[in-house]
Amino acid sequence: MFNPQVESTNNQLKDITEKFNTGFDIGVIAFLFNKSRFYIILFFVISFFLAFLYLRYSQPIYESHAIIQINDANRADDILKLGSMDERGNILAEAIEQIRSKVFLKRVVEKLDISVNYFSEGTFKNNEMYHSSPYLVKINPKEVSIYGQQMYVELRPDLKGGNLKVGGKTFPFEVNTWLRTPNFDINIDLNRMIEGNALRDLVQGDNSYYFVVQNIDVVTAKLQTQVELKLMSELAKTLLIRVKDVNSAKSTDIVNAITEEYLSYDVERKSESSTNILHFIEVQLASVYNSLKDTEGDLQKFKKEKNFSDQDMFLSSEFARNSSMEDQMLKLKVEENIIAEIQANIAKNKNIDVYQLISLVSGTEFESLIKDITQEMQKLLKEKDNLLFEVTQNSENIKLVNYKLENQKRLLVESLDAVRLKYKSKYKSLLENSSDFKSRLNKSPEDEVEFSRLNRLYSISEKYYTMLLEKKTEFAISKAGYVSKNIILEKAMGLGVQVSPSRRNALLIALLSSILLSFGLVFVRYIFHDKIYSLGDITRYSSGNVSLLGIIPKYPNDIPVSQLIVDKNPKALISEAFRTVRTNLGFIDSRPGPKIVSITSTISGEGKTFVAINIAGVLAFTGKKVVIIDLDMRKPKIHKGFGVSNNIGMSTILTGTTPIEDCFMNSPMENLKFVTAGPSPPNPSELILSTKLDEVLGYLKTMFDYIVIDNAPVGLVTDGIATIQRADYPIYVFRAGYSRKLFTQILDRLKTESGVKNLSVVLNDVDVSRKIYAYNYGYGYGYGYGYGTGYYSDDESFKKRTRKK
Repeated sequence: MFNPQVESTNNQLKDITEKFNTGFDIGVIAFLFNKSRFYIILFFVISFFLAFLYLRYSQPIYESHAIIQINDANRADDILKLGSMDERGNILAEAIEQIRSKVFLKRVVEKLDISVNYFSEGTFKNNEMYHSSPYLVKINPKEVSIYGQQMYVELRPDLKGGNLKVGGKTFPFEVNTWLRTPNFDINIDLNRMIEGNALRDLVQGDNSYYFVVQNIDVVTAKLQTQVELKLMSELAKTLLIRVKDVNSAKSTDIVNAITEEYLSYDVERKSESSTNILHFIEVQLASVYNSLKDTEGDLQKFKKEKNFSDQDMFLSSEFARNSSMEDQMLKLKVEENIIAEIQANIAKNKNIDVYQLISLVSGTEFESLIKDITQEMQKLLKEKDNLLFEVTQNSENIKLVNYKLENQKRLLVESLDAVRLKYKSKYKSLLENSSDFKSRLNKSPEDEVEFSRLNRLYSISEKYYTMLLEKKTEFAISKAGYVSKNIILEKAMGLGVQVSPSRRNALLIALLSSILLSFGLVFVRYIFHDKIYSLGDITRYSSGNVSLLGIIPKYPNDIPVSQLIVDKNPKALISEAFRTVRTNLGFIDSRPGPKIVSITSTISGEGKTFVAINIAGVLAFTGKKVVIIDLDMRKPKIHKGFGVSNNIGMSTILTGTTPIEDCFMNSPMENLKFVTAGPSPPNPSELILSTKLDEVLGYLKTMFDYIVIDNAPVGLVTDGIATIQRADYPIYVFRAGYSRKLFTQILDRLKTESGVKNLSVVLNDVDVSRKIYAYNYGYGYGYGYGYGTGYYSDDESFKKRTRKK
């Protein structure tokens, strides 16, 4: 017995390799497409059904966009020739980072109050209602557990109150009245933007409404993922702002709020330094004003007590000569006081604003001496401001910048100390010269000196006060000039445009998926299919020299059992096929005398019984006497094909129970008789190998011209090998689309190991209407007829099918 599973794996790998090496067989692929058409249609149906479900029940995503032009200019600074405290390089890059920052987006969230989301509960999906909700809430959470919970609101028909359901608890409430609970305080009011009838219809509908409160930081983080910024034109400094959201109106409101809030944010940020400087000047003015008032009082008191007149003092020749020195001393004193004020502020407040330092030294003579230090500090401040949009205060980059700023501050203080020491030395020299002049005065030198001192203090305070007033005016004008130069070129109008799910993409993906799955299925079937479909497959996979008797076309109708059909319609295509097989038998052995035709196959179901009965029939058509004997005692079928009982037959003949003459049965054809298998014996192999079978065959040769033997499948049992070896016409039957390619190796073994001569092949059940078969045979069988399991007798149907082909 030959077991076809022994070499299955190796042969399958060999087959796959050969397919890749020899190229694709288009005929086989076309056949497999036709064979897989049910699954292909199923793939298309499932793919498009899934696409429908995706489009129907997935959450739509809407997109809105606006365009803003980024500019950076302060007209007041240009007019007043003030140095910019906020010089920046790439303002577009800064604008993008600012809009993306959580600090900015949090302002947008607070402005729109989108930390509370309203939903309508559906069967398969929930829809965010946004402004179309029948109610609006104001809530003050007391516990973090309230965030993310679904809070259901059921309004009464009178729309004056209802019930709030949270976590299994129900709280009755009245409209526009605060409800106090341990976890939160809430005020639920009707949505006044919806008209009364429409609002009542919403409340009385079948849908349930709920809202969810989110932490504002969570909402801000989510908004960061929804905002998309794109630089449209670097030359024009235009920026495209896109926002995607599940609610179309909400996406429009968010993108418009971002553009508007950025204008306000830009003004606030730019005017922040001026605001701080103005505040510092206001504090200094109050202090200097008090000092100026006290000095003025002391000076007036001194004049009254000493009876000094301004005319006497200013007409003095000594004061004329000393006026130049007094002016220089006064100027030095002012500069020294400014330095002292700066040092006092630094000593008092270690974290004094650098902008205040720069504003105080602006316009002084020593400004040029510390210009490099102040410029470096401005550069570091700019770098720090830019970094704060990307990192936190505690990051290493910020710490490094702060360290550099502290170094510059210390360097500034040391420079101021050096300048102050220089001023003191120069002031001391001028003071000594002034004293020399005053010592030579004849009139009250002590009073003159005191008056000069008081007058000098008054002049210093007055000039310092005047300078602060001038600076206040300048920075106030500069602050007023901070109007955002950014322009909203295009606002988001109407509702957002749906961008997901895309109907076109969904249908295209469904189509491509169906096609890919179909091709994938056919490809896998092509790679792993191991069935015989043509005589070419038999010759290709069999290494022995095997005779090809012919093919038996597929029959269109079902036949319950193997039957004799060549006598029903001799002109049918299948009858012509069996006649071709009969003709080809003559080329195998043309010697005169009785012949044994032994037919077998690999496994059951390949049609050997059908072939045996009908070969016997076409042989009987020639006038020869033919007998069919059924030696497939394990699974006999001859008696079923002729519709007789199986009480006696070859088993009873070989055991000597029944004489052979009593077992002959007549068929519908005059020259054709048959002998059934008889009851299944327990030892069919021993009976077939006994000498009794040789006696029976010898006896039959004296009575018949042809003995057709229907053997058991040799791929399952070895019963048929003995009769195959004795046969004049050993025939091996394959069934197209049923027999596996590795079955062809049995042919080699029968020839090499069993010594079977003249072994020939018949391919049964061939669908010759398929292109896969048509190019392999060279026969004229292109009409679509073949073996199923029944016979066909309608000659008119044969003609119709012939015309159709």
